[in-house]
Amino acid sequence: MTVRNHYPRITAETAADHIPHGASVAFSGFTPAGAAKAVPRAIATKARDLHAKGEPFKIQVMTGASTGPTIDGELADAEAIAWRAPYQSDLVLRQAINRQHVEFADMHLSHVPQTVSFGFFGKVDYAVVEATEISPDGRVYLTTSIGASPTYLQEAEHVIIEINQHQSMRLREMADIFILPPPPRRQAIPIFQPMSRIGWPYAVVDPKKVIGVVETDEPDHVGGFTVCDDFCHRISEHVMRFLLDEMGAGRIPEEFLPLQAGVGNVANAVLGKLGEHSAIRPFMMFTEVFQDSIVDLMERGRVTGTSATSLSVSPEYLQRIFENMDFFGPRVILRPQELSNHPGLIRRLGVIAINTALEFDIYGNVNSTHICGTQIVNGIGGSGDFNRNSYLSIDVCPSIGKGGKISRVVPMCSHIDHTEHCVQVVVTEHGLADIRGLGPLQRAKKIIDCCAHPAYRDYLYRYVKEAPPGHIPHDLIKCYELHRNLREYGVMLPDLDLSQFGEQRAHH
Repeated sequence: MTVRNHYPRITAETAADHIPHGASVAFSGFTPAGAAKAVPRAIATKARDLHAKGEPFKIQVMTGASTGPTIDGELADAEAIAWRAPYQSDLVLRQAINRQHVEFADMHLSHVPQTVSFGFFGKVDYAVVEATEISPDGRVYLTTSIGASPTYLQEAEHVIIEINQHQSMRLREMADIFILPPPPRRQAIPIFQPMSRIGWPYAVVDPKKVIGVVETDEPDHVGGFTVCDDFCHRISEHVMRFLLDEMGAGRIPEEFLPLQAGVGNVANAVLGKLGEHSAIRPFMMFTEVFQDSIVDLMERGRVTGTSATSLSVSPEYLQRIFENMDFFGPRVILRPQELSNHPGLIRRLGVIAINTALEFDIYGNVNSTHICGTQIVNGIGGSGDFNRNSYLSIDVCPSIGKGGKISRVVPMCSHIDHTEHCVQVVVTEHGLADIRGLGPLQRAKKIIDCCAHPAYRDYLYRYVKEAPPGHIPHDLIKCYELHRNLREYGVMLPDLDLSQFGEQRAHH
């Protein structure tokens, strides 16, 4: 792995010195995969030093999605972030956002590149991007994620490249980088199946914008998933049974359809179930992130190809990929997020989308971002890109949280990310509600019957019965009673006997 002498080698500290207070900085990374590492840490150190002297230092931060500790964690801990987009998952940053110490623009991930290109966020002062190589003429070979990095390299006024020697030079075999021209001159995107290739193995930057190259040797900080619990297994069983029924009814072809699965234990469990069932032929994925479970399924021949924007796998799984690039290289395509999450491609390919909710209401609206409507968890991410445009959209979550203190099925969502018009199927450990084609009262009955925890069903039935009549019956005084109780008493139903939930209290 070599660094071209065409660009000056600089330290991370020198790179950080270039970045002033108030700068807009775009970092590579979609999840911790491919995230810049040394330079954001050096910026955090600079911020702490300046703050100790009583001098201000905060920057505006953009990435592809969440990033992990090297960007969000370090910079948030140093109080160095004034504004953040488009998605985050770091605890310290989340707390700062919810205290309104950091402005956060939550947005659909497919919208990010065009938003940046047309200047809706203002100019991008600096881009800090991880790569395995940069050529003298400005070809940048990215690492384990593509995300929005090609756009940031194109739009930033100044660029710093982190050459990470820990990453495999052969990652370029997976990259398929193409930037859409601006409207109204766009042609049809020639991707007609998940493994279509239309671009190049590198992004492009004007060499004159490159300040220098920082050399690193550090793995991605992608954590593994916890063991799938009983909730997770039961949800995956319901989803599996539903998809088999859809195949039996002729609504899913025998060759199956491309699958998208959000990050997390439930998604991994569902993928595992699909891979185990002999009635489902080997299938492809058209998704955002390539997760651990996909490695296993590919090696067993159950997944034949995957289009994504990042290799969001734990270190041991990434090493397996690096050691078997002859196998994985032709079977994995990494694209910019404008393509991996493109609504037209999702619709064209007939993607089956499986994403996680925080809560959903009895009429089919889904909240995937805000606790009690105010406290953000992570953000909408790509769930909206897929939920609205997929052939089948499936939203999953446990029926309860905090040992039964919280019902995740409520009369009205405290915040709505996916409306009843986008949501087709909702699932908890108690069952699955297919709400396609149902009116509001039909949806309410099915969701309460199939998905609500038994301890909360009487309350939900009574709410519907007592609500004033209308197309969607709601009592505007009582619709948030459960959320108000949670804030006041710490439990949604104060008289509820929590002992009935047994071991579930320890896990949720």
